[in-house]
Amino acid sequence: MSFDLMHIGTSGVRASTELLQTTSRNISNLNTKGYIRERTEHATTVGNLVGRGETVRLINEFAVKQLNRDTSNKAYYDQFVTESSRIDTLFAEESNSLSTSINNMFNSLQESMNQPASTVSRSLFMNSAEGLVQQMHRLSNIVFDQKSVVNEQLSLYTDEANSLIEKISELNNKVASTHTSDDRTVALSVLNERDQAIRDLSGLVDIETLDGPNGEKLIFLGSGQSLVMENGTFNAFALDGDPDPNVKDLKLDVNGGTAVALDVDLSSLKGKIGGLLAFRDEILQPAQNQLGQIGISIADAFNQQNALGMDLDGNFGGDIFNIPTVQGYAFSDNTGTGVVNATLESGLGSSLPATDFQVTFLTATTVEIAAIDSKGNVIGTPSTANVTAGAINSGTITSGESFGLDMTVTGAPAAGDSYVVKLNSIAAGSLDMATQRPEHLALASPIRTQVSASNISTASISAGTVTDTGATSNFSSPPISLTQGQITITKTAVANQYQINDGNGTNLITITPPGNGVLNQAGAPYDSYGFDFDISGQPDTGDEFIIDVNTDGFDDNRNGLALSQLKDTELVRQGVIASADNLKTFNESYAGLVTEIGVIANQAKTNGAAFDALATQSETWFESISGVNLDEEAANLLRFQQSYSASAQIISAARTIFDTLLSAAR
Repeated sequence: MSFDLMHIGTSGVRASTELLQTTSRNISNLNTKGYIRERTEHATTVGNLVGRGETVRLINEFAVKQLNRDTSNKAYYDQFVTESSRIDTLFAEESNSLSTSINNMFNSLQESMNQPASTVSRSLFMNSAEGLVQQMHRLSNIVFDQKSVVNEQLSLYTDEANSLIEKISELNNKVASTHTSDDRTVALSVLNERDQAIRDLSGLVDIETLDGPNGEKLIFLGSGQSLVMENGTFNAFALDGDPDPNVKDLKLDVNGGTAVALDVDLSSLKGKIGGLLAFRDEILQPAQNQLGQIGISIADAFNQQNALGMDLDGNFGGDIFNIPTVQGYAFSDNTGTGVVNATLESGLGSSLPATDFQVTFLTATTVEIAAIDSKGNVIGTPSTANVTAGAINSGTITSGESFGLDMTVTGAPAAGDSYVVKLNSIAAGSLDMATQRPEHLALASPIRTQVSASNISTASISAGTVTDTGATSNFSSPPISLTQGQITITKTAVANQYQINDGNGTNLITITPPGNGVLNQAGAPYDSYGFDFDISGQPDTGDEFIIDVNTDGFDDNRNGLALSQLKDTELVRQGVIASADNLKTFNESYAGLVTEIGVIANQAKTNGAAFDALATQSETWFESISGVNLDEEAANLLRFQQSYSASAQIISAARTIFDTLLSAAR
């Protein structure tokens, strides 16, 4: 009997000791990161003795997977909100507003129009134009700085992810090696460390886990790519920019060290890395392109209209702004030696969408031009064009449109070679002034219209509108003159008939009332003169109307008026695919950019708040199962201590009985 009592007491003390040890570990590891609460379970043996206990972790795989998933979503929105809120604040500041600079430039232009012969007022315009350029540079630098920050963080996060992936693989090996071992304590600590590494990895990217045959955890991206596999093998992340080295793409080393681009939807990548990439592709790059597009549209519109006027030197106006030329980025798998350079084709600023472009050579002399988004996806229908004498522009397009691009090709591109053209992206930081001389602002019109002093009627002639001062027009310079000389239009006795006289001879023309677009109605060769005018009223027979060069007309501001009207003219393209309202003014376009950034940032905040709540719920669920509860452990400590004491008393009683039996036998 005492033998049985001794065994019962001994097994009870051992069991209570194991329970006390487990409870002590739980209490001491209360603040240990990644620690999972343990519980020791015993079974009875022959004779109802207490067997050796098995210590297990209290963990629910469903709770763990849910926690990892919500951790990834929360980290995604935390990162996205942090980055987007910063850029939203920067763009919303009044001191950074491009609209303020645009308005200042047009206000200065109005002052110049009030005193068109004054170099002082013109200087104010040039200073405001320079201020606009500097503001473009400032905003561009803000975006470029944020892109640099994104690249730096991506580098840090991918290094961290690679370390965690390697660590999980090593811990898998330890788990597999101890899977059949009796040293379960070591295995449990390894499991805790591995689960914490998996959770940390879920904060960087979205992951899914599967159980391996020997206790390993196989890790996959949410999009399906393998990260940690059996037998200790794993894939690591890499960052590489192809074709633009400044735009890092997330890749995976899956083929003997060869980095293969991940074909994943950024909205499913999640984690901090997904948040950074989404911020870059949804906010930074579109903002950079829209800034550049607005700058190019302003520059092209001013240059085109200034060329139709006469400056203070008596010459045709030249360019006010320089529009940059950019070199296309070649893809790494290109086999040819071609180089593609691109700028804007003069006068096509309103045809340029706020995108990048991919130029693919179908043959050495034919190309496909596609507008692409920040992820490289084609928008709309690509165009095709011939490469004529090394040029690709609106004149060489065979289907579709040129998107306003004027490209040159050098070297020997091979069929299949592709290039990404980022004209908009570069333009905001590269746009500059073509002139600083106030005299180069062409406020005057190069033509002057008047009625003869001998006219009988009250019919009048408009001031005229200039549309072309190029080589095919009726203008020549310097100095400015009409190639065919002064134009005289005389009303004949026949209804609606006029006699027109200049270097092209004397001809009869018919002008249908109300007399709008006289030269256009007159037909060739007059409709190609590059200017036109209206005759209103009822001219009498013999009334003359005269058109000549605006010699010394420096107090004239007619072209300045046309320049000022650019502010309210819709010249900025809004989308690649044509729609009913596909153009906006400069200020409308910039306001749309700021609003879009704000909307995306606020939507991310709303979504982030929702996922914060979900993550909190998942954390609570996980902690309720796997977390250490001091009250519960304290109660267990007292209970197991009493159990230990009781078992010790059994041993003591057994010893007393045994001693009594021995004494009785003497």
